[in-house]
Amino acid sequence: MARRAGLAGRAAAVWRAVVRITAVGAVLCAASVALPGPVAVAAPDVPAYAVADDVRSAPAATGTTDAVRLEPGATYRSSLQGQGQGQGQGQDQDQEKAVKAYYRLELDDVSNVYVSVTAIPRAGAALSVGDGISVSVQDADSARCSSDTVSVGASKSPQPITAWGARELVPGKGLCQGAGTYYVVVERTGIRTGAGTGGQETDSSAAEPWDLELAPVSEPPLKKAAATSVPEQWDSATPTPPVSEPVAVRGGAGFARATAVEQGVWSDEIVPGQTLFYKVPVDWGRQVSAAVDLGSGDTDSGYVVDALDLTLYNPVRADVKETSVGFGGTQKSASLPPVPPVRYVNRYAPTDPTNSLRFAGSYYLVVHLAAQVAERFGKGPYGLTLRVRLGGGTQAGPGYAAQSAPRGFFDVGARDPEPSAGGGASGGGASGGDPVMKTVAVGGIGTGSALLTVLGVWTLTARRRAAAQTRANAQNPTA
Repeated sequence: MARRAGLAGRAAAVWRAVVRITAVGAVLCAASVALPGPVAVAAPDVPAYAVADDVRSAPAATGTTDAVRLEPGATYRSSLQGQGQGQGQGQDQDQEKAVKAYYRLELDDVSNVYVSVTAIPRAGAALSVGDGISVSVQDADSARCSSDTVSVGASKSPQPITAWGARELVPGKGLCQGAGTYYVVVERTGIRTGAGTGGQETDSSAAEPWDLELAPVSEPPLKKAAATSVPEQWDSATPTPPVSEPVAVRGGAGFARATAVEQGVWSDEIVPGQTLFYKVPVDWGRQVSAAVDLGSGDTDSGYVVDALDLTLYNPVRADVKETSVGFGGTQKSASLPPVPPVRYVNRYAPTDPTNSLRFAGSYYLVVHLAAQVAERFGKGPYGLTLRVRLGGGTQAGPGYAAQSAPRGFFDVGARDPEPSAGGGASGGGASGGDPVMKTVAVGGIGTGSALLTVLGVWTLTARRRAAAQTRANAQNPTA
């Protein structure tokens, strides 16, 4: 019995060793795979704007002569200098002047080209309501093909702001219709007077350069001409937001890193001063709507104007519709007004938002929480719920004669992987999942299987040794 007990003790020791090795193996397995994705936000830090991995450099030129060429389909990083001091004489010698940045396009006479410019003021910068950028596309004779201006608005909170320009081929339009050289001109707005005869001090934020992200896109012509009349009737009723159980996601920090979501309810967190980016695949004929709910703060005293912004951008990053609400420390909700379905003929509408709903593809929902919220209600993070609905029915596309640049840009395409709290992108809670998580799972299963195999071998060996010793004791009792 003593020896039997001794063999059982050794078997137990083997079991304990295997358990320890299994635990160590599991830890090593988990540590061996570095999971990508956004790091959880820790207040009061605000993540920096994130650009694409393959972003190119495009130094800003101060005139057309040295303007760097932009290729549709690529994304570029640049910067826009702040306001400089005038060099003139007399009373206005210290008046500030805005610096323009020039970039060059070489275009054919069959494709539409769109260029979005996202400006990123420094976090913590002191801004005024009118601080922003103006973007225009001009031909070689200085004629303006398009112009757009955007500012930070009433909240004066530093945040990425996006304006866009275009060279569109429109029947009957005389300007900007031919092949040749065109220029993208970016300029700071909100010029203020510096220290001069008035004795006013210039805000140093006005002189700071802003980082820029430029994304030119080309749209090919159609195989055959389409109608140019825009339907007057569409479902303009306010949609009912979905109320399903939220799925946890982590919003992206830029257009290129936007987290893909579909129809449904999505939960996230946001800190004051942060901007979150989400993208929604919207096919031809579909009608997108969205609402965002902000959780309550630590206190409910005071008020911040335009504290929570929700903006819808189309695939070329043109502003479609936006809404904003103030915040007094208690929960708030903001909903986008109803917008028409996505149709090719919408480009012939005289005004937005219809004019901007001209493409299928990824539409962007951008949420910003004003930095001033931290001063009055705490640094957060604050709970955020995004509700997305897609109405209408899918329709056939217009029939492009060639590929866009980037390729397939105006196609909805395959869905992204399933969303996850760690920052994966989209799906709707469907199966599929992140390929990295699959790798972890497969690795974990493989490691676990190997350890279980070893465990089985050791256990079987111990049992055989015990049985052999029992038979020996039975044959030789005095042993």
